[in-house]
Amino acid sequence: MIAEIIAVGSEMLTPHRQDTNSLYLTAGLNDLGVSVAFKTIVGDNRRHLVSAISVALRRADIVLLSGGLGPTEDDLTRECLAEVLNLSLHRDPEVLANLKARFAARNMAMPPNNVRQAELLQGATLLPNANGSAPGQWLDTVFQGPDDKPYRKLAILLPGPPKELKPLFDTEVKPRLAEVLPPSYLARRVLRMALIPESQVDARTAPIYSQFTDVETTILAGSGEIQLHFLCIKPTLAAAEARVNKLVELIEHEMGDEIFSSHDESLPQIVLLLLGVRGHTLAVAESCTGGLLAERLTAIPHSSRVFLGGAITYSDRSKTALADVPAYLLEQHGAVSDPVARALAEGIRRRTGSSLGLSITGIAGPTPATGIDANKPVGLVYIALTDGEDTQVKQLNIQGDRDRVRLWATQHAFELLRHYLQ
Repeated sequence: MIAEIIAVGSEMLTPHRQDTNSLYLTAGLNDLGVSVAFKTIVGDNRRHLVSAISVALRRADIVLLSGGLGPTEDDLTRECLAEVLNLSLHRDPEVLANLKARFAARNMAMPPNNVRQAELLQGATLLPNANGSAPGQWLDTVFQGPDDKPYRKLAILLPGPPKELKPLFDTEVKPRLAEVLPPSYLARRVLRMALIPESQVDARTAPIYSQFTDVETTILAGSGEIQLHFLCIKPTLAAAEARVNKLVELIEHEMGDEIFSSHDESLPQIVLLLLGVRGHTLAVAESCTGGLLAERLTAIPHSSRVFLGGAITYSDRSKTALADVPAYLLEQHGAVSDPVARALAEGIRRRTGSSLGLSITGIAGPTPATGIDANKPVGLVYIALTDGEDTQVKQLNIQGDRDRVRLWATQHAFELLRHYLQ
């Protein structure tokens, strides 16, 4: 079975508010073996919402609507669903009594327009909302499909505020869905690769994953990383996992060491894991990344077991004071150079007593550097890694704005370290 989520509210069509409810609902539906095929955001417009509901009921088995259950004139979800299904609305006396009691408990008179929240769709089941005034509704109904044949549909109305929607979905909707849906289980895996073009990944993996028509494959690209998401739904968990794992096995064989994670771990997580396995400790010296490398490491709990710390050596003076970079190297080669990157890595290793030292120096932009580095291009970055006996230096020319240069520099640094540790 497939589902569609409709988020109702004009505020989510502005730059100021995002629909986060659909992410939570998708995770919950996936737990039940239900795939979300469509997500729609509709403003508080009757004609638009009627159209969106009609389309959703034609193409999805389960339609969840979040928002638009309030007391105001632009809260239209109940009325629009009733119009599409040609159902009446009736005022439920129990809901109305609960609404009045809710206001009385706060020593407030209930405004007349709150009466609208007591209106239930013909044939709907009330879903109590313990955290707000708008109850949800569950409707098991029939609607004509694209072939004009009647099909069973589930329409579920949920309040918009996340603090109301989430507990109501968990306590009222998921148990009902589990009762009426056929048994199905969802298995998923995520493979992650760094610094490889999306087109190259797809060219090598498409001949493999296209043979698995029962596994949904999605390729996501961004932030110097490619992710392959695999999802399969079967009557048993073992059957779903077997199909996904078989596909992953073939993809891993094709992509080899390009894959840094086969269970959705981040690149910093993998690096920290490898440091621990190999018995190494790490310290970093950062110039153009300004602590981003260390931040990505320390965002992971317990990283202090292998990550000793480091220094933000942004100025030439700090490179000498904190990482013992000789002043003559800076004068002769400039801060953005192979010798200085090498000296930074070696110096921070000595100063901290770590077994490995990692450094980044570069020109993040948007304006060019000055002094001896003035003729060097924006995006020029040097990364160095040392273990005390050997020092590797990698020169990069990263395209893009300042944020992209800094992020990709850390991504290259992690990959250099990962390959060393493997």
